[in-house]
Amino acid sequence: MAIKEISIGDTSTQASEVAEFQSEKMELNLGPSHPTTHGVLRVVLEMDGDVITKAEPVIGYLHRGDEKLAENMTYNQFVPYTDRLDYLAPLANNVTYAIAVEKLAGLELPPRCQAIRVLISELARISSHLLGLGVYGMDTGAWTPFMYCFTEREKLYTLFEELTGARFTTSYTRIGGVARDLPDGWTDRVIKFCDNLPSVIETVEKLLTRNKIFTDRTQGIGVISKEDALAYGITGPNLRASGVDLDLRKDKPYSGYENYDFDVPIGTTGDCYDRYLVRVEELYQSIRIVRQVIDKLPDGAWYAEEAKQIFSPPKDKVLTSMEELIQNFMITTEGPKMPEGEVYFEGENPKGALGFFVVSKGGGVPYRLKIRGPSFCNLSILEKLVPGHMMTDITVILGSLDFVMGECDR
Repeated sequence: MAIKEISIGDTSTQASEVAEFQSEKMELNLGPSHPTTHGVLRVVLEMDGDVITKAEPVIGYLHRGDEKLAENMTYNQFVPYTDRLDYLAPLANNVTYAIAVEKLAGLELPPRCQAIRVLISELARISSHLLGLGVYGMDTGAWTPFMYCFTEREKLYTLFEELTGARFTTSYTRIGGVARDLPDGWTDRVIKFCDNLPSVIETVEKLLTRNKIFTDRTQGIGVISKEDALAYGITGPNLRASGVDLDLRKDKPYSGYENYDFDVPIGTTGDCYDRYLVRVEELYQSIRIVRQVIDKLPDGAWYAEEAKQIFSPPKDKVLTSMEELIQNFMITTEGPKMPEGEVYFEGENPKGALGFFVVSKGGGVPYRLKIRGPSFCNLSILEKLVPGHMMTDITVILGSLDFVMGECDR
């Protein structure tokens, strides 16, 4: 290899060589297998020293083709697949999908069923935010908050297991109702959990909210303006942290959310610190809603009478009645008969607005199903948000967005 000789006294040549060296930029791959990316996300970074000049998110490493799979299975069979979207809040995913199909079928649910759905959706929000806050603490260098948050989340998973039979992928909601009624004494255990949780949240706040290291790493970092948040389609806590007062539970109530009193926390700065504060306050508000649901929990059926033609009859009747056996066979093999049409419904999930667009040409299988994953939209702002920050800031920015790749790639 030829070596270029530079004269000691040739200052102009030295200056040009130094300028060329200083202008060189390095390309760095963050992920797709890295704890910072909270899943299989790859971010291609262009670095000028320690400063990020360009960031390109590369997705698709977890793509499973959920939307295409939905075209080849019945409406009921797709319920477990919604668990795998935001797999930190499967109970809420089930509810949103079921409401979309019920909207297509024109079903009206009894009050008890709607109350149960609100209850499980808010417990799912608590579970998701607990993990999000705990991991966010680790992203900023604090390990202890994660242990507090994860301990409480495990208690919730025990409650989920008592209710649904599963801890992680619950598949509890059914089109037209839920899989089963609440177990005896279960609501008392939920109230006991809610009694203990505020003190744990306060402990986490003491560890983080006024922690000098935490505030230095989060305040003024990753600022998303109100205009940018709206332009990029950001929803959920990330949108509200930027000062936009939009919560579908308030603005477009569903499942009886209009019957409950709660506040919507709104940020002012839109930085990583505000996104943390909004999620902390949402935990308190979800506890308020859970208490109100249990206090007002109505009696009655936990499924719509008209939904008997949609989900399978009880097992004991299938084994003892020819009519129920035939109905079970038809629903399982061909699916419930749905009218032609198209509907769209989105609910306020922990990560943001989760939407389902269903196109039906009749029969038991959707002709087309499109999922609006909030994490997909929330990540779209990375190219604009990250440049200009230091390399150490990207860990905090990604953690503050609280995305999950299951619903991003779908």
